[in-house]
Amino acid sequence: MNSPDTGSDSLPSRRTALGWLGAGCLAGSFAPARSQPVSAAAEEAKAPALPAIGSLMSVPAIDLLRNAGRFDPAAAQGKPLVIYWWSSTCPFCALQSPSMEKLWQSQKGGHWQMLALSIDRKPEDAEVYLRARGYSFPAAWASPAWRSRFPKPKGLPITLVIGRDGKVLLAEKGQMFDEDVQAMAGLLSA
Repeated sequence: MNSPDTGSDSLPSRRTALGWLGAGCLAGSFAPARSQPVSAAAEEAKAPALPAIGSLMSVPAIDLLRNAGRFDPAAAQGKPLVIYWWSSTCPFCALQSPSMEKLWQSQKGGHWQMLALSIDRKPEDAEVYLRARGYSFPAAWASPAWRSRFPKPKGLPITLVIGRDGKVLLAEKGQMFDEDVQAMAGLLSA
């Protein structure tokens, strides 16, 4: 008999398999020790759970990378907002980020906004990563001080969609596949 997490009697679903792999990376069994400061593991252990669907969220202002100005929450009011937590050292973020860029490129009319929040050790690490890959989505370095006001939920990558009314419409922990990211377009255009 199949369990809910398997597609056959012996093969786990791809989301379950990635969850196992992600748990190993977060536990440090695959990631090199130098990729996160020692305090990152303690910070992750204290991180809150994903916000509940329907809960209100307000994002504080933050300076964008690449001299792209500032994310102003007032300018995002009344528009759907995609929040994408990532790191240049996260292998799952590296797989999801091209899909996030494709989603951002599909946004031509300015009917929604995006804020990609890097948790890299230094803003320069995020800048180099974005430039090397040609990503154009709005990105900011979420410093530990800024994260004290808007904490990153447990896990990475984290993808949230906040509706026009400021309520969470989608909250995903872990890598989203291209088809999952592209399906978000429906939430953003509603």
